[in-house]
Amino acid sequence: MSEREQRQSSAQEPPSFLPAGSSQQFRRQHVQARQPQQTKQASQAREPRRSGGTARSGAAPATPRTSQSIGRGKSSLPVAYSSDGPRAANPTPPRSARRSSGSSRMAGGANASMPRPLTSVAPATRPAAFTATAGKPGRHRVRKTIAILLVLILGLTAAGCGYTWMWVDRQLQHKNMLTQMASGPATSWLILGSDERDGTQGTGSSDDTPGFRTDTILVLTKPKHGPASLISIPRDSLVKAGDEDMKINAVANLQGYPALTGQVEVITGHKIDHAALIRFGGLEGVVNAIGGVNLCYDQSVNDPYSGLNWTAGCHDVDGGTALAFSRMRYADSKGDFGRAERQRKVIGAIAQKAASPKTLSNPSTDSKLAKAALGAVIVDENANPLTLARMLLAFRDASGADGINGSVYWTDPDYYPGGLGSTVLLDDKRNLDLFDRLNKGTHQPGTVGGM
Repeated sequence: MSEREQRQSSAQEPPSFLPAGSSQQFRRQHVQARQPQQTKQASQAREPRRSGGTARSGAAPATPRTSQSIGRGKSSLPVAYSSDGPRAANPTPPRSARRSSGSSRMAGGANASMPRPLTSVAPATRPAAFTATAGKPGRHRVRKTIAILLVLILGLTAAGCGYTWMWVDRQLQHKNMLTQMASGPATSWLILGSDERDGTQGTGSSDDTPGFRTDTILVLTKPKHGPASLISIPRDSLVKAGDEDMKINAVANLQGYPALTGQVEVITGHKIDHAALIRFGGLEGVVNAIGGVNLCYDQSVNDPYSGLNWTAGCHDVDGGTALAFSRMRYADSKGDFGRAERQRKVIGAIAQKAASPKTLSNPSTDSKLAKAALGAVIVDENANPLTLARMLLAFRDASGADGINGSVYWTDPDYYPGGLGSTVLLDDKRNLDLFDRLNKGTHQPGTVGGM
């Protein structure tokens, strides 16, 4: 085979992934906490789609995911505002869902099938490394954060040989997502999950949901010295983008990703160095690539909206069930906040298994992981395999016992400004102080935030 033919062949198939060896703060405009600027008519016209609480009519229940399944296979700088048992599934969403933005969509779209009964297996043992996250009240909302681990898994490939590096670098999909803000004392990654439908089972299609929203907004910070942190920003956070009041999860769709990054930089007061966008259905492929994960939830659930069919306890699950587990909201009495708690469990379970010696020493598994990840992630214009590897290390530090997890602070999690439905009113001063300490590395490990 000629040298040219060898190069063409290498661009199509991934190499073996067996490892080769063992800020500056912005001034913020003063905003009256209870008198935000009247939104434009265009925002008001979007209200039925943004406000939660009513399921989209005409959509059939999603195919249920059982708890026992496995192996199936611009820009002026914006101003931010300051100021246990789940229920049974119900066609009319419960009151807790009112805090979420966007319409309450029946998962799966019109072509989804009806639920099917559970099959019984013995519950798996609860993973000891992640029991600390179970049962804690109201971990902070992070929609579809599980999918962000695709980026982290990509970082694993940078541990391999130079050929692996070049192969991954050629496959990366880039998008302009950053601003011109000066760098600060730490390195920060903005990790986004978009609800733009891609046809994945249980998610619907782009025809079902026009436009998109970034319902996962995470800020991962690694200071030069001190603990790493992973902080979520509620998707319903009220912000001012240009002259318009809106929820932060609509900014990217209406004004572009650099505008969303700018909003996050205003909230944190610090530079976002890199960004990663995860497509909605990416989680399923990653979980399946590593052979499933073990998840624990202490309540039984049969939820037609997410398609989750779960028996209380711990179970080994496949990618589809993990996705439904992370999306389930209406059968949880804590709504979005309870969902965020479960999403963190999924994050931990994937991180633990993806970084295990068994996974890392299996070239076939590593190749499957890389393919699944590269097909689901879009990175900023400056990202490369090394930045993804550093993201992985920072994420593992932030998720460990010596890391910092939680949410930004807010003054009102159910604030009605008029024309937008329920929003989250952020506590600007407290958040600036939080991220200043996180970037300097002076914050103590543990849980932080508004809940």
